[in-house]
Amino acid sequence: MAAVESALATLRAAGVQVDALECKLPEDATAHAEEAVRKGCDTVLACGGDGTVHAILQSMVGTHVALGVLPLGTANALAASLGLTGNLAGVAQTLLTAVPTRIPVGRIHFKDGAGDAAARYFIVAAGVGADALLMSRLDPGLKRRFGYALYLVEAARIWATNAFPLFVASIATEDGDASGGNASRVEISQLLVARVRSFGGAINELVPGATLRSESLHLMAFKTRSRLRYMRFLIALLLGRHTFYDGIELIETAAVECRARNGSTTPIFVEADGEVLGTLPVRIEVVADALTLLIPADARP
Repeated sequence: MAAVESALATLRAAGVQVDALECKLPEDATAHAEEAVRKGCDTVLACGGDGTVHAILQSMVGTHVALGVLPLGTANALAASLGLTGNLAGVAQTLLTAVPTRIPVGRIHFKDGAGDAAARYFIVAAGVGADALLMSRLDPGLKRRFGYALYLVEAARIWATNAFPLFVASIATEDGDASGGNASRVEISQLLVARVRSFGGAINELVPGATLRSESLHLMAFKTRSRLRYMRFLIALLLGRHTFYDGIELIETAAVECRARNGSTTPIFVEADGEVLGTLPVRIEVVADALTLLIPADARP
């Protein structure tokens, strides 16, 4: 790909020794990153979208190898949050002077497709409910062909047909306990846990206060099943005028646990960084001092 070659040329011209490895599957990205860490590389560049970043992240948490982003995906929320936009050669030039910064990341515990307990790290966001349902319906081939427009079409379809089933979220107390008797319990139809404010495209600032440097979770909880309230919020969001009231609330906490309502048989999907992981129950928390990220000097992520 010409764009990738231009980025490689920029890096090599600056004296960087760099190899390009192809990833046909997400597991390839995870394996390549793990091998790079094992070989003693000082930096791994994720050349793709948030899904590629997510796959690479799993091998890098807990190491001191730096992660950088060359955006080639559909939404590129992490890159947008870091101000890494434009052609790849220009982004590569920016990364040459970026600051390696230790940041926390999110961790989500869930049930996978076989019903077994599993856990993944995330850096952009994790969601339970309608947004995860949206991700489950996106065909990879159509996503490559239609890009961001496909998100909007599928979101409209879910808005028109989804019942927005409620589930139970237990919000942690000050000591981080989300399962004890003092945890705050609410019934919601959608939970978004954001690590960045901006998600790129038309969603310029979705969750005020969210930041890659935060050691707490910033939650957006929809305590409603009303299609009208969902639509009003979406329109206000697209116009840059959204506020949090009338059943849609911002919450800051150390951890959150979600489970199905008693007697419910409706599967509630779970996603992280746009990748569908499984279903409820889940626990979401923050892992401190987890990752070295290349952050441009003028970025405010």
